[in-house]
Amino acid sequence: QVRLMESGGGSVQAGGSLRLSCKASRYTMLGYCMGWFRQAPGKEREGVAAIYTGGGTTFYANSVKGRFTISQDNAMNTLYLQMNSLKPEDTAMYYCAAALSTSAHCHTGRLRSSYGFDYWGQGTQVTIST
Repeated sequence: QVRLMESGGGSVQAGGSLRLSCKASRYTMLGYCMGWFRQAPGKEREGVAAIYTGGGTTFYANSVKGRFTISQDNAMNTLYLQMNSLKPEDTAMYYCAAALSTSAHCHTGRLRSSYGFDYWGQGTQVTIST
């Protein structure tokens, strides 16, 4: 069982930045596909970014490409999402997710559905104002 805990959410104006963190209960998350998803009120949960912790390969949704950066720490038990040039449409609850995976099975397609991830955090709210 893996527990994930997000932090770093908040309220900023459009154009600002935030960095989200996700701390895992395991001492290392090596060999996992880890991702960030978000859900706005009345909308479906959507994948934002993912990383294969075994090699550091990253994947992004088109809506955030060039603005968001997913990364991991050297111990590979903390996941980050650096969010720059934030827009009001980025407002949502952001969730960290993880699934044991191989590199071949951690790819952009994993962002299309939340069902491929086994472990989830409680979420952290991000609110962007105009």
